[in-house]
Amino acid sequence: MEPRAVDFLRRLLDAVGPAGYEEAPAKVWRDEAATFADDVTSDVLGNSYARVNGTDGDPNGPAVIFVGHIDEIGFVIRHIDDEGYLWFGPIGGWDTEVILGQRVRIAGERGETIGLIGKKAAHLLKKEDRDKPTELRDVWIDIGARDRADALTKVGIGDVAVLRQDFVRLTDDLCASRCMDNRVGAFLALEAARLLSTERPQLSVIAVASTQEETSYGGAEVAAFALTPKVAIALDLTHPTDYPGADKKANDKVRVGGGPVLSRGVTMNSKVFLELRAASQRLDFDCAVQGSGASSGTDADGMIRAGAGVATGLVSVPARYMHSPNEVLSLSDVEQASRLLAEFTRGVTADTDYRP
Repeated sequence: MEPRAVDFLRRLLDAVGPAGYEEAPAKVWRDEAATFADDVTSDVLGNSYARVNGTDGDPNGPAVIFVGHIDEIGFVIRHIDDEGYLWFGPIGGWDTEVILGQRVRIAGERGETIGLIGKKAAHLLKKEDRDKPTELRDVWIDIGARDRADALTKVGIGDVAVLRQDFVRLTDDLCASRCMDNRVGAFLALEAARLLSTERPQLSVIAVASTQEETSYGGAEVAAFALTPKVAIALDLTHPTDYPGADKKANDKVRVGGGPVLSRGVTMNSKVFLELRAASQRLDFDCAVQGSGASSGTDADGMIRAGAGVATGLVSVPARYMHSPNEVLSLSDVEQASRLLAEFTRGVTADTDYRP
């Protein structure tokens, strides 16, 4: 991956932006989009849009949209006690065990504050309590405040926090961050649009950095309803099966560094899947396929039923340890995914029919 793209990915991943509070990463994304897109906008829900006009000459005509959600899981401050400790609730789904002992970045009206997640020391716990899973109500955030009044000079109720785990490269290809899920999808949407901006496909392409996927599919559903696209491709991460204890029976054989993954299921259009697979074969990519039942757990689930219905596909990048402080993926998988999206789009015309 070229240095420019890695720098953009790093800035996107290091910004604080849990669901409903995506302003910081969204600004990074729109600033990058403005370097090449024909039009960059946003909506009242916080979704960001970057349009690359097609050769059909109709910027308001049917478009291909790439949708990756830009939010991350995090915490919201709910109470500050008399001693100055912060009590919080989850934004999105957490395994509580992975947050113990972590440092956090708190973002609010007063700027950014560093804190750490505290818990009663193991020496002081009763045996029966040591054997129980930790719950969020048993832990707090310590910002070093003397008391509630002192804490309120730095943070407020409704401020949000994320784990203080920024982008790091493990090798030339493997890297980790707390929020690969799913800044990488938003990154992919924009990088695929950038590839297509140099050649201008027949239909316009709109990259979307959607909001609030970790708590609903609201951002993507609103975007799909407003844009009424010819086809929408959701971009997200998926679970590989290349680590100890992974379940190949649930997710098949998928490995980090093995390329992007295609999905088939109820919330994906069958013709879109076939065209994505054909595009991968033209590029000589050996894309794994995963099957889903009633839902995929991605923005595809919200978009397919938006308005009168949207032809929806799903392309994923495999990542180990999702919803943890260190989600690990391969930059080459990300690069291949952007090329796959561009190749797929070259085959979409105004006459393409996705009806089953």
